[in-house]
Amino acid sequence: MEDSKERRYARQIQFAPIGQAGQQRIGESSVAVLGCGALGTVASEILARAGVGRLRLVDRDIVEWTNLQRQSLFDEADALHGIAKAEAAAERLTSINGSIEIEPVVVDLTADNIDPVLKGSDLVIDAADNFAIRFLLNDWSLQTQTAWVHGGCVGAGGQVRLFRGDGSPCFRCLVPNPPAAASVATCDTAGVIGAATHAIASLQAMEALKWLSGNRDAVHEKVWSIDFWQNRFRELSIAPELSQDCRACGERQFDFLNGATSTAGSTVVLCGRRAVQITPASKSVVPLKQVAQRWQSEGEVRVNRFFVRLNTAADSSASEIRLTLFADGRAVIEGTDQPSLARSLYDRYVGS
Repeated sequence: MEDSKERRYARQIQFAPIGQAGQQRIGESSVAVLGCGALGTVASEILARAGVGRLRLVDRDIVEWTNLQRQSLFDEADALHGIAKAEAAAERLTSINGSIEIEPVVVDLTADNIDPVLKGSDLVIDAADNFAIRFLLNDWSLQTQTAWVHGGCVGAGGQVRLFRGDGSPCFRCLVPNPPAAASVATCDTAGVIGAATHAIASLQAMEALKWLSGNRDAVHEKVWSIDFWQNRFRELSIAPELSQDCRACGERQFDFLNGATSTAGSTVVLCGRRAVQITPASKSVVPLKQVAQRWQSEGEVRVNRFFVRLNTAADSSASEIRLTLFADGRAVIEGTDQPSLARSLYDRYVGS
């Protein structure tokens, strides 16, 4: 039988709080998903199947073997070939729902590019794996009055809350400042259970669908905090008076959006990956095909519209190095956790 929106979304339309009017609002909505990992792949699939009109998938990374245990849109071929996560996710979602617009964006989100990357979004799904992006997103949300759904998951537990973007409370009322890196468990240090990430992402998608369909009174006003392994479910209230002293929603000081914590010019060892990310101080568009031609004599080269990759050796006695250069000049050097070596390889193959 011929497909139609009425047939595709029939069961969702039959749910009275959504109905035809709510489905139309969902179809006219634009959602950005920050991160195409464990949370982002699940949330974006639910939203694509629900008929969100436009999905923008934002991720800076490539698919690896360790992702396959929980990141539902990827398969072994994606990991084998090191496909950009946003690209692989977009291709899979298009095969799920070809009637909506899906845009992959392979970029490292910063204060310099967050506005053009997220501009036009009605809502943002936080599927990031670090606090820096969340604080940056919180600033942007307050400045543009755009709602976003926070989600985080480590081990077998996680938390979810939608922030409306129109005032207090905000994420900094809950977490005033970024915690010290060593004080926070990560998936690389504490592991993560796929069933937990799927559940947290599903809660994020549910809150998003409430908001997008016009059922904003149904949005949960507390932080869901769930430990699936210990069978603990908590609801945490954010006291209204916290906003009075909040740097972001109370004082309207957007430290992260104003570049006070910019990653430009940084060299960062990536946790658990034996890899170093280098972000150039100045942004420029890299001619990927020209770079690929220049690298032909240096080793195995692969190029697509998002990045160019070189597999080589640092010297005659070194193990293999994989250098992935993205279109914005950012690079990930795998095979070393020494920033000095990574920087020297970047200068050698990319330029200082």
